[in-house]
Amino acid sequence: MSGFSETTIPVRTGEEIDISKLEQFLRASIDGLPEGELEVRQFGAGHSNLTYALKIADWEGVLRRPPLGPVAPKAHDMEREFRILQSLAPVFAAAPKPYVLSDDPAITGGPFFIMERRHGLLLDTEFPEGVEATADRGRIISERMVDTLVELHGIDYTQTALAALAKPDGFMERQVNGWIGRYDRAKTHDIAEVEALKKWMTANLPASQPPTIIHYDFKLNNAMFSEDFSEMTGLFDWEMAAVGDPLADLGAAMSYWIQADDPELLKYGMGKPPVTVNEGFYTRDEFIRRYAEKSGRDVSQIDFYLTFAYFKLAVIVQQIYFRYQNGQTQDSRFANFDRFVKSLIRHAYQTAIK
Repeated sequence: MSGFSETTIPVRTGEEIDISKLEQFLRASIDGLPEGELEVRQFGAGHSNLTYALKIADWEGVLRRPPLGPVAPKAHDMEREFRILQSLAPVFAAAPKPYVLSDDPAITGGPFFIMERRHGLLLDTEFPEGVEATADRGRIISERMVDTLVELHGIDYTQTALAALAKPDGFMERQVNGWIGRYDRAKTHDIAEVEALKKWMTANLPASQPPTIIHYDFKLNNAMFSEDFSEMTGLFDWEMAAVGDPLADLGAAMSYWIQADDPELLKYGMGKPPVTVNEGFYTRDEFIRRYAEKSGRDVSQIDFYLTFAYFKLAVIVQQIYFRYQNGQTQDSRFANFDRFVKSLIRHAYQTAIK
């Protein structure tokens, strides 16, 4: 659930990395680095992987590593994300180019990789200073989000190295069962609707669409835009990417796409709501309709994918809360995430039975 911000902060206490060892590693691994001292700052947004801005003179890069403490099995796989970016960067302009991968814990305390740094405008809960939130701008950003998702789903994955990662058969069945298992392992409280929701999802699995590359964490604060918002200059956080049902990707995107008339806890569960609540931004229905028109895909069963997406998001938030409750992170932002989990589970259930 991380996103980049052009505004960096000093590295947080407890999340420091060994700058001297990192600089030695960079100079041994990346050709053509200029003379100068390595500067390291941190991207302050995000609830998951740790990301750092690196700078030596006019060279810039980004370091990504897993969060501190124990993590869920198969989560935060740096090597997998690195390989995905290696495959995608040549064929998908918004994917940043990865430079080098390391599993040396002496540098950052865990595995990490370095990738290029992209520049542009980022949106989350506010527009950047000096950028007016107009209805026309909301429409342009909405269109760019839809069209980029359609573009990604239009890439022939069999012509990339992702073909070796692909297990498209039974994708949704594995997803539903896998995320139910993750929820059970991270459970901290009883939620009335959760058992009925699990049964509904397993009983109503749709026939999957032909597989495509999916980002699976496609949301506004993982995207970066040109100054006029006509181009997406970067799309980040590829750790969940896979080859699978494109409607699962669309559903996940819509679980993050908050609109003005959503329930209060859904809007404010992560803090302030994203800018998508502003005038001009597509509703979820408008987003889905444009996706169907641009991609030619049948979206008649999208309610299942939306239900599953809200459940999946609930599990991600529950895993973060589990780590907080067990003292594996002291970040106070996570203290009330249990309330947000309940809200997401109930919203998923209501989507299922409507």
